[in-house]
Amino acid sequence: MKTFSLGEMREMAKAIFSTALSAVEPSKILRDRIQIEKDRLWIKQDENSEKIFDLKSFDHIFLVGTGKASTSMAKAIEEIFGEWLTEGLVTTKYGHRLPLKKTEMIEAGHPIPDQNGFEGAKKIKNLLKQSGSKDLVLFLLSGGGSALLPFPADGIELKEKQDMTQLLLDCGADIKEINTIRKHISQIKGGWLAKWAYPSTVIGLILSDVVGDPLDVIGSGPTVPDPSTFEEAWEIIKKYDLVNKISPSIQKHLQLGKEGKKEETPKPKEVVFEKVFNSLIGSNILALCEAEKEAERLGFNTLILSSSIVGETREAALFHSAIAKEVVSSGNPIPKPACILSGGETTVTIKGHGLGGRNQEFVLAGAIEISGIETVVLLSGGTDGTDGPTDATGAVADHTTVERANVMGMNPKAYLQDNNAYPFFKQLGDLLITGPTHTNVMDVRILLID
Repeated sequence: MKTFSLGEMREMAKAIFSTALSAVEPSKILRDRIQIEKDRLWIKQDENSEKIFDLKSFDHIFLVGTGKASTSMAKAIEEIFGEWLTEGLVTTKYGHRLPLKKTEMIEAGHPIPDQNGFEGAKKIKNLLKQSGSKDLVLFLLSGGGSALLPFPADGIELKEKQDMTQLLLDCGADIKEINTIRKHISQIKGGWLAKWAYPSTVIGLILSDVVGDPLDVIGSGPTVPDPSTFEEAWEIIKKYDLVNKISPSIQKHLQLGKEGKKEETPKPKEVVFEKVFNSLIGSNILALCEAEKEAERLGFNTLILSSSIVGETREAALFHSAIAKEVVSSGNPIPKPACILSGGETTVTIKGHGLGGRNQEFVLAGAIEISGIETVVLLSGGTDGTDGPTDATGAVADHTTVERANVMGMNPKAYLQDNNAYPFFKQLGDLLITGPTHTNVMDVRILLID
């Protein structure tokens, strides 16, 4: 049985995370999925099916997109399509700029939408108005798209939507609940972009940052039929006791929608979707599978728990820590040296006043639980390179983290209670910082036990 030093294990955890990121690099994925041969566009849907389009049948090909990975996706599309591409526009997060030739790029606010994103949405609407029945629209979507392409419904101001977004982020609502509300106070989400583009042919290329990969939830589904309703949106508002916290205009809009006095989002079988083809090109499980291969290469016995871990971050940390203790005590569910992987996206209900993100909070809660139980390393990082409102993607801890913090005069439980994981790990030198990764498939968690 191989044994590793603590330093080696920490570096290996980072190497495994890096491998996971490489597996979901958009240009690599798109080149694997899309080819142009003899004026024909071939899109690989899955292992056994593909979609073929005759490019000569289109007068123009427009590129639009949004999300943290939209610029890297657009760059790959420009290289693949070359002169076939007419023009394009994408919105992305500040600091995610890449050089593009035919595509205008607008950097905007995330996770709180801002005026730049609104201007980008209006420009995309104007561009799509130019398209017709003999045109092709390529729509690129990745995580962050909901915030980066805001277009509030009539009667709702951008500031009111910003406040609503912050309330949803702070209350502990999951991404499906958040996006159900977003879709019902928007003119672009929940299938509305497909309506803008109609009667053009639309190809949606989607990188998933949502558990289970539901296309109607990813980026709030601008090109996807929306099964949710105003009634469901209102129930979510009530569930989290937000009725008296949201603006009167949003209250009025949702109430009118619930009463059938506002048009519902476009639903399945509507004519606007007849020429829409959405394709999922990458997801969390792809990242986890490649991480598993790297861990095996490094000498670990491996187990992927799930790519669908949700719920409160601290509860997820307790669960993962319990598995680490079980590996140490009984060799189950896999013997040492062990690498346990998981993905998904947890939530944090903000109660303190500190700075951090769900990945840093996960690692801090886990560090408290694994303190002193042999050689254990815990890493959690967001594949987009940003964890919460910080410049870190996550953090790394081990079974000595609590002891080292105590020596420095820091109380880990106090930092956790205040949702203040960022300064905690910054002082320890254990923040995980990658910078913008130009991809986004939720989080990757790595647990190494020797």
